[in-house]
Amino acid sequence: MNLADAFAHSACRNPDKIALFWGDDEFTYAQFHSRTRWLAAWLAGEFKVQPGDRVGLWLKNCPEFVPAYFGVLAAGGVVVPINNFLKPDEVGYILNDAGVDVLITDATMAEALPKLTALRANLRVIQVEEFAQATTDASGFVSPARGSGDLAVLIYTSGTTGRPKGAMLSHGNLLHNVASCRVALNATDLDRFVVLLPMFHSFMMTVGVLLPLLTSCAMVLVRSLHPPKNIVAEILRRRATILPAVPQFFRALANVEAGPDFPLRLCISGGAPLPVEILREFNARMPIPLIEGYGLSEASPVVSLNPLAGPQKAGSIGVPISGVEVNVQDDTGRHLAPGETGEICVRGGNVMLAYWNQPEETAKTLVNGWLRTGDIGHRDTDGYFFITDRKKDMLLVNGINVYPREIEEILYQFPGVKEAAVIGMPDARRGEQPMAFVAATEGATIDEKALLGFVRERLADYKVPRHVRILTTLPRNATGKILKTELRKLAAE
Repeated sequence: MNLADAFAHSACRNPDKIALFWGDDEFTYAQFHSRTRWLAAWLAGEFKVQPGDRVGLWLKNCPEFVPAYFGVLAAGGVVVPINNFLKPDEVGYILNDAGVDVLITDATMAEALPKLTALRANLRVIQVEEFAQATTDASGFVSPARGSGDLAVLIYTSGTTGRPKGAMLSHGNLLHNVASCRVALNATDLDRFVVLLPMFHSFMMTVGVLLPLLTSCAMVLVRSLHPPKNIVAEILRRRATILPAVPQFFRALANVEAGPDFPLRLCISGGAPLPVEILREFNARMPIPLIEGYGLSEASPVVSLNPLAGPQKAGSIGVPISGVEVNVQDDTGRHLAPGETGEICVRGGNVMLAYWNQPEETAKTLVNGWLRTGDIGHRDTDGYFFITDRKKDMLLVNGINVYPREIEEILYQFPGVKEAAVIGMPDARRGEQPMAFVAATEGATIDEKALLGFVRERLADYKVPRHVRILTTLPRNATGKILKTELRKLAAE
């Protein structure tokens, strides 16, 4: 079984059922299946996509994401979902690293295309607006054979070099995670999943797209997220039952009057740690369980969840979902006892094959059959896991990984910057925000507004520091390493 076959089986069982709601528009499983097949035939014919070829998806949330995703898979290709907030230089790096020669995008990205085609020679672009104009006859198209061990998705995640790494997820990895999540959430074909996070994100891709569509549920794709009452109105209108989102959204939802007829039965917090304060506030105002989960792109991504049947522990990422093992290890690989702090490690059918073309990084991360997550934590005597810190110096902004070194490299490029360091600061709405510290070369003066404008031209907006502090020198230890612990103290003053 592969993902394309699984979707085809779901569509054939429920051809007339609504698969996705989008404002006033409704799309049936039969419509999506038909579009998936002719796109697959078009990719294989016109674009010569062969099994294993990487095809990029650079799309904002839209219904066309579904046939584009499954169309690539049905053609035998590998989906490379790309963050639609990235700037052309960042997208160009992914296209070149993954060897993407075909990119599916939409008209809103048109301004960036000339630069992308300059960065990636021979890049061919398909805009989803062309789908309706395609004349390919897909009646005779036969999808290439792809097995559970074949690569399905290459999803890029930040790495220790500051450059994103491609986590290689097989068809089997994702099918395994979908099956485990279905059991954990008691999902049935009567459920309707609210989709408001970006569909390129690993959390939403599995829980908000694959899970509902492979289990004959429906997606309620929300057009406008602001104000939050728009989301509530859509939930009520479409009788949505399950809402996966990032923690910051649940604080906003707790302040919206839902009414006694609210159809949601479950809310799932993922993508970033759920602050206990937000959980308490939500529980005090909403009669719906909000359960925290944990995952990472390298694990397809879901690893653990506070069990729906309880007990649910505030501040905990819960217990492993079915078919997944989690333990805590020290740096030598010794398995630690309850209460001992070490690195959270994961093993199971959901764990990635490797990092794309990065054997050294793969060897550091996949050790003795375990995925070393880089997250530090412990488990209690009941088997519940808690994350207390991150081993990697990474930020989570709206549930999206941001690596400080990538920002620091840009800061260093600004004329007059001698030293630069970026830390994460807690933010009530976004989880964390980057904060920069810089020191100027002798005789130079740094204009904060100009510096931030320089960064904004080169990086996605969510990576741009919201604050810059200019110091005469940055604190360092005896070996010359910048002491970010001292910077955090300064930031808190």
